[in-house]
Amino acid sequence: MSEYHRPVLLQDCLDALQIDPQGTYVDVTFGGGGHSRGILSLLGPEGRLLAFDQDQEALSNAPDDPRLQLIHSNFRHLQRFLRLHKAVPVDGILADLGVSSHQFDAAYRGFSYRFDGPLDMRMNAGQSLTAARIIETYSEEQLQQIFSAYGELRNSRQLASRIAEARRAGAIHSTFGFLEAISPVIRGDRPRYLSQVFQALRMEVNDELGALKEFLQQSVQVLKPGGILAVITFHSLEDRLTKQFMRNGLFADEPEKDAFGNWSAPLELLGKKPIVAAEKELKENPRSRSAKLRVARKK
Repeated sequence: MSEYHRPVLLQDCLDALQIDPQGTYVDVTFGGGGHSRGILSLLGPEGRLLAFDQDQEALSNAPDDPRLQLIHSNFRHLQRFLRLHKAVPVDGILADLGVSSHQFDAAYRGFSYRFDGPLDMRMNAGQSLTAARIIETYSEEQLQQIFSAYGELRNSRQLASRIAEARRAGAIHSTFGFLEAISPVIRGDRPRYLSQVFQALRMEVNDELGALKEFLQQSVQVLKPGGILAVITFHSLEDRLTKQFMRNGLFADEPEKDAFGNWSAPLELLGKKPIVAAEKELKENPRSRSAKLRVARKK
């Protein structure tokens, strides 16, 4: 498990969930299984944990535990599968929105600019859309939009133009081939720039913000009153959506009020500031540097 992915903010998550040994919990991003193992360690014989992951490789990390139910699916289908397994309502839900260390370090997955491999980036290998397909088929305007919205790149238009020019000279299928194609327009700190480019492509491939919105909306439907929702984010787009939803139950800054000017948010955001990694964890796991844990309780 530790080689596949080291769980971030593990103890903070366990504390936030306030585990009831007889309760029912959901880990919607099983990954290396670190958070799930932590939850299982606090559950009693009657406790129950349902764990989601759309990546088939992640499911191989599952411990042999009768209290654990693995679900091979995107967490955007949370409500449907919990109903299917007769697990509604639940006491707590945990989501770690980061890409696992294994996914970043496996060249054949195409998530990292550090290794040469296919331009893939699919969390679910069964889907058809890949990063290479985006580079090959998206219009220049579409490319500009995703690099601006998901990568927050200032020269997104220039980058999109460069890709359109490069693909006319031949197909771009590999990560290193892609890096060579966009090299002339890389600006500022190279690793940071490339991280933003690859983040934008990955988010588009996996519809990450769309899935996050659906998950957050469904979490309210399956949590029992007093139940806890804990979400770890790794970039501002995810964090902003999560914070807004936990604060007012919507994805806009201002809630929609009724004719009398009233609005009752379904969740109570616990803490004005997110929980971040302590110095010890930062030294042991540098990837925890950008992690932010936000916690809310269902009213």
